[in-house]
Amino acid sequence: MLQLLLNSTRKQKKAVFVLFDLLVLPVCCWFSYALRYGDWTAVNFVHWPAYLLAPVIAIPIFVKMGMYRAIIRYIGYRAQWTVIKAVSLSVLIWAVAVYMLALDYNTPRSVILIFGLVAVLVIGGSRMFARWIILHQFPGGDSKAQKHADRVLIYGAGSAGRQLATALGESGEFSAIAFVDDDKTLRGMDINDLRVYQPDEIAGLIERYDIDSVLLAIPSVSRLRRKAIVDSLSIFNLRVLTLPALSDIAGGKVSMSDVREVDIADLLGREEVQPDKALLSACILGQNVLVTGAGGSIGSELCRQIVNQRPSTLILYEQSEFGLYSIEQELKQLSLEGVDVIPVLGSVLDFPYLERVLRQYHVNTIYHAAAYKHVPLVEANMIAGVRNNLMGTWNTAEAAIACGVKNFVLISTDKAVRPTNVMGASKRFAELVLQALSQREKNRGIRFAMVRFGNVLGSSGSVIPLFRRQIREGGPVTVTHPEITRYFMTIPEASSLVIQAGSMGSSGDVFVLDMGKPVKIKTLAKQMINLTGLSVKDINHPDGDIEISYTGLRDGEKLYEELLIGSNVQATDHPMIMRAGEAMLEWDELKPILDQMIEALNRYDYIKVRQLLLEAVDGYDPHHEIVDPMYSSIT
Repeated sequence: MLQLLLNSTRKQKKAVFVLFDLLVLPVCCWFSYALRYGDWTAVNFVHWPAYLLAPVIAIPIFVKMGMYRAIIRYIGYRAQWTVIKAVSLSVLIWAVAVYMLALDYNTPRSVILIFGLVAVLVIGGSRMFARWIILHQFPGGDSKAQKHADRVLIYGAGSAGRQLATALGESGEFSAIAFVDDDKTLRGMDINDLRVYQPDEIAGLIERYDIDSVLLAIPSVSRLRRKAIVDSLSIFNLRVLTLPALSDIAGGKVSMSDVREVDIADLLGREEVQPDKALLSACILGQNVLVTGAGGSIGSELCRQIVNQRPSTLILYEQSEFGLYSIEQELKQLSLEGVDVIPVLGSVLDFPYLERVLRQYHVNTIYHAAAYKHVPLVEANMIAGVRNNLMGTWNTAEAAIACGVKNFVLISTDKAVRPTNVMGASKRFAELVLQALSQREKNRGIRFAMVRFGNVLGSSGSVIPLFRRQIREGGPVTVTHPEITRYFMTIPEASSLVIQAGSMGSSGDVFVLDMGKPVKIKTLAKQMINLTGLSVKDINHPDGDIEISYTGLRDGEKLYEELLIGSNVQATDHPMIMRAGEAMLEWDELKPILDQMIEALNRYDYIKVRQLLLEAVDGYDPHHEIVDPMYSSIT
């Protein structure tokens, strides 16, 4: 019968509850008289007309107030409040009707109060009992989802945790078992029918309740504290999910749609410093700004942050049609009044066109993010990589000088420091070009700045999405070397610091961002595996789920990245930005090398290109042979 009821239509279920109320309301009325008189017959049922009048009055009111529209499995406190209001109104009208129809023979006033209380308990309690049956006891229907739902602990018994527990009660995907909270005063208390435990009791809870997942409901804690919690959970091989920061939760109300995988930034433990608003807007507010590589991972985030600083015009300069279309459409959705967004499809190697664009829009500031940055690909395509990274930067800089641009900011990389690959060497050469131009043009009013930082999370070619895909596919997770480490930073944080650094110092300065502590990639891979609820398969754990495979360092790849060539570094007014004192070449010394580089690139002379990189870039030390993809291997 229960199966039949659950599979019935909404109208049929509504009819069942109407019939139930028709039957129980007369019983509730009789029971009120019986309680008052202390006699189960209540004066020989002399008040029977009043019993029958109760459902006649109540049912239309229940219908009008929407009591039969509620879905039982999702019924909550608001529906119970509706029951109280509907029953109270019904009993009040019933009492008046009993008096008006002279049915109040031997009817004490206390019966009205008793009838109201009994009716609320029966009508409201019947709905809650039906909900409990559906969600917890019935061996079919929704209970199947409950049986197969993840059994979860909610870490955090604050406001977000309580809201999440309520949301989980309406979800078939998760079944909340208990709260875990650092607050010792909450230990042993029950919140939303869930017991609160301490973090040191998690291991016992996992064993006792066969826990599958942990949901972090701690959106307001610092990133350092979040990292400590995530690290402590990673040893249990549980799936760990989390809520975003409070500022990212719409209206401050938590729902299941807010639950997501742990952000990799949570594993880094970096605390972001609030940006200096004066530095953010110094080169942007009311000015015409151009971003090269505007469709890339860094370029697109620069554009998002630049439009919020209210430039007069933002020119998106990009050679990828799809990349340009994507960022243009995204920025259009912002509908920022007074900010013109101009998409320009073009290459930084096209000097005449670039110069024409700069003149046409009277550009004041350029953020040069256009670059090929994937190390193995640039290594295998040396000519294209050097042409784009080096010549593209030089082209853009000379066009900026010719067109009277005031600020030019190059987005550089930590791989430019003592490079072992073409990508890093080409970016360091680009830095040398801007340093030399800053001296050559010191009386022209243009200011060149270079900002150097490490890997950003989620950029094209980042290891993080690769690991996620490999874990979803069952492994193995590929790491090049057990000891390889990298610096990491989120794209929004890096872009914000680039904008701020670009507003500081004098022409020719190289700025280095504080990237925090380097992260061992092997450790990152293990944590990502464990936090999805899986275990690492190795010699000590042959029954694990995902194996980590070491593939060996790729061409041009280093075990450790650096941010400084020398030890000459100075603090700035911003705690996350340092100024590096780097060696440079004078323009008269660098220009002949650039002329030779142009000739070598045009001849596709790989040997000469490498020789010129070695000559110009101090510390460039390639440890492998170069490969000409069209001809042969050249030592």
